[in-house]
Amino acid sequence: MGNLGIYIILIIGLLLRLLFINKPDGLWNDEYISWMISQKPLFNGFIENIAAQCHMPFYYLYLKFITKIFGNSDTVLRLSSVIPGIISIYIMYLIGKIKSEKCGIFCAGFCAISSFLIYYSQEVRFYSLLFLFSALSFFYTLKIVKNPDYKNIIGYVLSNFFILFTHTIGFVYVFFNLLYVSIKLFKDYKKQITLLWSVICFSGIIFMPFGLKIMTGHSFSQWWNPFTPAKIGFVLTDYFSPMLTNLTASPEKFFYRKDLEFFIFAIAPAFISLGLLIKAILKKENLYIFITAFATFAVLTAAAITGKLVLLTKYSIEIYPVLILLVCTGLNLINNKYIKNSLISIYLILTVGYLIFSPVSAFKIRRAEGHKIPAEMLKRADIKENDMILLEYYPQDRFEKYFDFSNYNVVSINKGNFPEYMTKNADYNTVYNSGKDLYQTIFKSEFNPYLKNRMDTEIIKQLKENQSLIIVFLDSVSFYSDEKIAEIAKDNNEYKKEPLLFLVFSHIKNQTIKNAMLQIPITHYEKKGKWSVVKFTKLKI
Repeated sequence: MGNLGIYIILIIGLLLRLLFINKPDGLWNDEYISWMISQKPLFNGFIENIAAQCHMPFYYLYLKFITKIFGNSDTVLRLSSVIPGIISIYIMYLIGKIKSEKCGIFCAGFCAISSFLIYYSQEVRFYSLLFLFSALSFFYTLKIVKNPDYKNIIGYVLSNFFILFTHTIGFVYVFFNLLYVSIKLFKDYKKQITLLWSVICFSGIIFMPFGLKIMTGHSFSQWWNPFTPAKIGFVLTDYFSPMLTNLTASPEKFFYRKDLEFFIFAIAPAFISLGLLIKAILKKENLYIFITAFATFAVLTAAAITGKLVLLTKYSIEIYPVLILLVCTGLNLINNKYIKNSLISIYLILTVGYLIFSPVSAFKIRRAEGHKIPAEMLKRADIKENDMILLEYYPQDRFEKYFDFSNYNVVSINKGNFPEYMTKNADYNTVYNSGKDLYQTIFKSEFNPYLKNRMDTEIIKQLKENQSLIIVFLDSVSFYSDEKIAEIAKDNNEYKKEPLLFLVFSHIKNQTIKNAMLQIPITHYEKKGKWSVVKFTKLKI
């Protein structure tokens, strides 16, 4: 198949990444943050905003460069992820080619139709770029253990540096990868390897306070998707099947669906891939490579179990090139052509068939939390100058790409300031440490007089005749009724398991809507995607 084969695969990969590239719902929160940070002046807000986030700066610099040249449209932002996505296909071809030409074609082909990679090649986040750096790191890992010349050393160092400079937890993969290389080269380069690890240990001691800060940091986001063993299964189905389940959250049980579609399109392709992976690691040389990926994933899983990390598939993307090579190596090791071709055909039919025909395939998945949705709804709500807008869950700056708030009075009860509205004299750290104990009585009572008083004072009493209050809320984090919240709060076992943010913002939505309804009539309501907008107008009496 040779060069023609890789060209065909690259064209297919490009087409699959360009299909439905224009997402009508706009950027959702994580994407919006990427864009927002990239637009900050380099020496006036850029560094401060990165410091406030949990990820490293390279991707934001990359996005700043792209937008400076090509502009800020959503399509341009998404195309910035297509570029590394296509380059990655070719790098995976080179990785597989180290084994054989056929293995290279298998790796490139797997990469081209991977739903997981297609999805992130259309996402305004760093994962497509990170996969490229991870593939380059793995390529130079394989090269350096065979031939540690300066070219391979430079490639290895740079690719791992870019992983560290892109992903906060990338150091886990880099550590185990470096350990693998050190073991392979130790016999011939004892002094150099010893010096290298001495420097690493010394650096580790210096940066230990920073590591402790990360491990002990407070973030309410850790509470919205707690670890369950099912997540491990969903990581495998995300990597090896066309059905994506663990992008932002996943069900508590792995077999949450018992229909034929789940078994055909999620279980069957993943089962085939796992079988091929196991076949590959039966060979010692492949087993050692697998151990680096397994050790990385084990550390991330341990962090998730202890509540320091949400085990989403994308957080372990550094190990994906290793897994792809092992699956394709296992396929290449099958001598029986009938079995090999049958497995390829089944996998292609299931994967491509799902991509084309499923309404929720990788390139068709809606960004139902996209911030363009509420912005468009606000425009349709016939808002007048000086009307009041209450934003719940996200602050005002999360919508300013799509909506101009300058003519309106805006109040935001969001993830950063909600303790101020729930109770008196309770700051963020207090709520983080003991919020469930603090709020349990309020949830049980189905009423919050403090929140009502704040709303009356700051919003309701400020409205003049014919002036409107528009409340914007995110349904995907505020879906419980007051009755259901009270039921959960009265059951200590259920209350302990339930993410606090869901309870808090369901409570805030219910209380603000009920309080407004008692005093002002509803004049407009719209629901779309994961968003709702309710308009109240103080009519003439």
